[in-house]
Amino acid sequence: MFWYQQPPKSGLKLIASSTSWKDNTYEDGYSEAKFEISRESKNYSLMTIKNLTPKDEATYFCAASNH
Repeated sequence: MFWYQQPPKSGLKLIASSTSWKDNTYEDGYSEAKFEISRESKNYSLMTIKNLTPKDEATYFCAASNH
């Protein structure tokens, strides 16, 4: 599972990826302290954004892959 952020008038930025084994890998500038990802199963993932500020305004996407 991949999580992306798209701020207004900007391109997609990868926040993190997770496997079905609950291992999350965060990209530079993103952390679990701000973007908490839970992966209950290979078909379900939830991202919680903590301590929202105006800088967090964006559209957020998730994407899945079978690979």
